[in-house]
Amino acid sequence: MSTVLDVKVSDDTLRVTLSDGRELAVPSGWYPRLAHAKASELDCWMIIDGGFGIHWPQLEEDISLSGLLSGTPSQESRQSLGHWLATRTVVVPT
Repeated sequence: MSTVLDVKVSDDTLRVTLSDGRELAVPSGWYPRLAHAKASELDCWMIIDGGFGIHWPQLEEDISLSGLLSGTPSQESRQSLGHWLATRTVVVPT
């Protein structure tokens, strides 16, 4: 079974490189927490579950390889996303 090797997130695409050489590309908008993240947060990810998942600790976001392979977008409710957005720290420049 193939596992996650690398992850890159742009403004519009989540790209995941797999150990068998495939590259998956899905709209980053499928995952609202990624869509609302800063570049520094998107760059801070880790492979979890033996290569079968990706975790962004600062975003509290987990994406499974099986979900990516099946083309399943985030199942997070609007209420949950709204709560998460409300608790994000807003940094105001001084």
